[in-house]
Amino acid sequence: MREEIFRMERVTRIERGMVRLEDFNLQVYKGEIMGLLPVNAHGMTAFLNLLQTNLPIRDGYVYYGGGLVNSWKESGREANRISIIQAQSCLVEQMTVTDNIFVLRQGYRQRMIRPGILQSQLEPFLRDIGIDLAADCRVEKLSVFERVVVELLKAVILGYRLIVLNEISTLISSRELCKLHHIMRHYAKRGFSFLYVSPHFEELVQLCGRVAMFSHGRIQKVLRGAEMDEECLRGYVEEYDSMVRAHLESCGAESEKGAPVLTVDGLTCGSLNRLNLNFYAGECVVIQNMDNEVYKDLTGLLTGALRAETGCFRMEGNPVEICGNRNAAVILEQPTRTMLFPRMSYMDNLCMGLSWRMPGVWNSFRIQKSIRKEYGKLLGEDVFDMQLEELDEKQKYQLVYMRVLLQKPRIVFCIQPFKGADMSHRMLVWKLLEMMLNKKIAVVILALNLADSISLAERLVRIGSDGSIEEISRDHFGTLSGDAPWRYLYREKSVKMTDGNVFRDFHKKTAEELGRP
Repeated sequence: MREEIFRMERVTRIERGMVRLEDFNLQVYKGEIMGLLPVNAHGMTAFLNLLQTNLPIRDGYVYYGGGLVNSWKESGREANRISIIQAQSCLVEQMTVTDNIFVLRQGYRQRMIRPGILQSQLEPFLRDIGIDLAADCRVEKLSVFERVVVELLKAVILGYRLIVLNEISTLISSRELCKLHHIMRHYAKRGFSFLYVSPHFEELVQLCGRVAMFSHGRIQKVLRGAEMDEECLRGYVEEYDSMVRAHLESCGAESEKGAPVLTVDGLTCGSLNRLNLNFYAGECVVIQNMDNEVYKDLTGLLTGALRAETGCFRMEGNPVEICGNRNAAVILEQPTRTMLFPRMSYMDNLCMGLSWRMPGVWNSFRIQKSIRKEYGKLLGEDVFDMQLEELDEKQKYQLVYMRVLLQKPRIVFCIQPFKGADMSHRMLVWKLLEMMLNKKIAVVILALNLADSISLAERLVRIGSDGSIEEISRDHFGTLSGDAPWRYLYREKSVKMTDGNVFRDFHKKTAEELGRP
């Protein structure tokens, strides 16, 4: 019989009068890598908080390590020895790797820290997983992947039997993700358990033995064995699937693109080496950065945080800066947190990108009334009278993207647009990006992993850590690796095209044999 590490049984959790978890059931076994696919994010924060801290629950029981740690009768609020690794690192940046692992832990009582001894204790663990990392390196100098590995090693060394990884694939490159999966399998064989949270079933199928479908604060179903087939999992994203299929079917043969909207001309900055690219009106291009440093440098250039060493961006042959350019827009990561100004009204937030075309928008009641009338049909009339903190996540996404549409740029750079979004919000972002493409705005998506962006793309540009560039057209997306989201749609499309060609060739040959035109 399999040994159980963690169990939540019929748990109901209420926060501020709202039900976050309801009749929640989940089991994780020793040595298991279990997947969790959040169809929507309602209750996810409450679930992660309950994993680590035994907060009061309205109903149910929580077991960890074979013992009851929380129940509706009594909540001790003690911390469970469960590690959660996510975008927000738990490491102290100003301290070394060894200090974070050994010194910053409960029960450490040494009056004198001996770095040499601590480093010698850590080195066997690093060798064991094949990671070359200086034990005396300060955390602030580590890459995102190295921080994730350090957090995982800390959990292993401290004896945490359950390690949760929350949407790690949005933080690190594909190459680094493969290394991480290898490390997870290594420790799973040694009895450590993992809960792997990801919004993409392709990724979960490759790694996990079971997958729990999380929706509206409940586990709707746990899939295992034959149910883990990708075809079965796609049924849970049927609406999204239909939307992407309709988009692909509407994409006809490539037409003449004309002059590029923007040219990247010999751009060199940090890890970028003489980058040359063209972007065209109404085209979606995904730039996949195979290395985190490439991603940082490219993001820095777009936001104005970095300056190019050589080369430049060009519009109509003239050198331009992206940051502050009225013909270009940049949508940052998690824009509902980074691109809205709570002290400004909804209308002021919406019209920020419009002011260069209509300088009088701030003082003209007539212009604002016209905007409200036109966009109220899309956004809803009520939002214009709401404070930003009253808006839900959907309304915030709409506000950010409608602001960009009002600006009417020729090109939009989106930095990981689907990061941190659940299924419903990913679909919303997808529709908003499609709206931009329909208005002949060039859309460039920067990503570490392909995620949903590949379903919109006409071209995929991969930039390696050595500055090398690989360009893949939509017709060849079906040849991407097995864990690439939406790859199956492109393979289906490719098969249909091939079958059509075979049929046409057969028909032509038969007609020739019969002497018919």
